[in-house]
Amino acid sequence: MAAPAVAAVAKKVIVYILTDEKALKFVLGVVLGIIIIILLPLGVIIGVLNGDVEIDPDRMQEMIVQNLSAEEQAMLQGIEDTMYGIEDGMTNAGYGNQRVTEAQVLYVLALSSHSAEDGFVDKLVGCFAGEQTDEQLITAVNSAFGTSITAQDFTNVMSNIRNAYIDTSNYTDPNTKNSTDLVMWAEYAADKGWGYVYGTYGTVLSESMLTAKMEQYPDEVATKEQFIRDTWLGKRTADCVGLIKGYGWFNTVSQETVIGANNMQDWSANGMYDAATVKGEISTIPETPGLAVWKDGHIGIYIGDGNVVEAYGTEQGVIRSVLADGGWTHWLEVPSITYTEE
Repeated sequence: MAAPAVAAVAKKVIVYILTDEKALKFVLGVVLGIIIIILLPLGVIIGVLNGDVEIDPDRMQEMIVQNLSAEEQAMLQGIEDTMYGIEDGMTNAGYGNQRVTEAQVLYVLALSSHSAEDGFVDKLVGCFAGEQTDEQLITAVNSAFGTSITAQDFTNVMSNIRNAYIDTSNYTDPNTKNSTDLVMWAEYAADKGWGYVYGTYGTVLSESMLTAKMEQYPDEVATKEQFIRDTWLGKRTADCVGLIKGYGWFNTVSQETVIGANNMQDWSANGMYDAATVKGEISTIPETPGLAVWKDGHIGIYIGDGNVVEAYGTEQGVIRSVLADGGWTHWLEVPSITYTEE
């Protein structure tokens, strides 16, 4: 990990813990949770729970470390060392970043008291299997460690992390913006059930972003506020062209989105079509996954074999659709995306 393991994983868990009362109760017995609750000022905790204070995870971590005693610092160092050990063990077993995070979260939330046992990391890694549900994983963990974790508690804690995290471990070239990985991005968004909010581009829909988009687009967003709150708040959302721009702006290392990055301009759907130098009528579309398909005011991503992924609308979110059924009139190569032959 580029940053310390605690910063990269635990701080995400901490933010969730401090914004969800059930999660807070679930981890009160965990060493890390106790340290956080003791050292953060009471006013900050109350403010976060009431929604009046937004937490800066990096600043919070700095505050915690500064106030630790030597014994507590040694304890935190032990946590970090174990986190690194789990990362190495899971990676060596062939698991990707998402599953590494699951193992680390299990350790932080419920298994810290077992970490001194011989073979702890190997035993934890052995609880994981391919194509495994949360319930199957938790059953294996409870059997291995004699714990009584519930699958629902684990799923609740993981939900925010899963919403925020994008797995790019299978990308062909995470350092470039290319047509093959654009398809993976689009399919991931459809599989994960990303939502649709006009003016968004693949980031997690926060309260502050929703408020800003309601002010910016009263007809497209404010009139649909209740549905968006009930369905998409806290999840990744995009509009049609935002789904494409989000890929161009996304940094696979930092997991951050920077508007205008990688020469991807802040185009509208029609603006992206106009800017394309390689395009044609839909009847001439080549079998090139990663092309964009377009009709006036709307754009999607061709994923091959006659199928499309598109951010369809507020009530539908990001979906798969059939090319022939979409009323698309033209195709184009997305500017700033590199296209390669399959």
